[in-house]
Amino acid sequence: MEERIYIASDNAAVAYKAAFVELLTQLGYTPVDLGVSLETDDTYYPYIAERLAREIQADPDRRRGVLLCGTGIGMCISANKFKGIRAAVVHDCFAGTRSRLSNDCNVFCLGSRVIGLESAKMLLTEWLSLGHAVESSRPKVNAISAIEGENFK
Repeated sequence: MEERIYIASDNAAVAYKAAFVELLTQLGYTPVDLGVSLETDDTYYPYIAERLAREIQADPDRRRGVLLCGTGIGMCISANKFKGIRAAVVHDCFAGTRSRLSNDCNVFCLGSRVIGLESAKMLLTEWLSLGHAVESSRPKVNAISAIEGENFK
């Protein structure tokens, strides 16, 4: 079965998004581009993150997503406002690895103004290769989900 990866950026990361769409295709994923495509598009990043989060929520297989902006921070904060979304800013290998193995994150956030494109592509490739949270972290991830369930009634 094909694995879709939802991807979106604001106007600060249009070039990175284009490069990531190409990389995802090369890696055998099916990228679903949710915009924006122009550096002149001034759509606020919270609305872009919302678009991606809602797509993941609606997907029965709980696919993964990639959000890009200038720092990755605003996208991450916005995405984490949605039930079932565990987004993390990934600017180094350790953060990327731990976001998957310790926290079972399903949204990778990155800032185009923080890290070079080739390093960013390596981080995404590594992040995608990792499985779900390790067994010792499962109770912590379950606790996150329980708190989320209380807060999103």
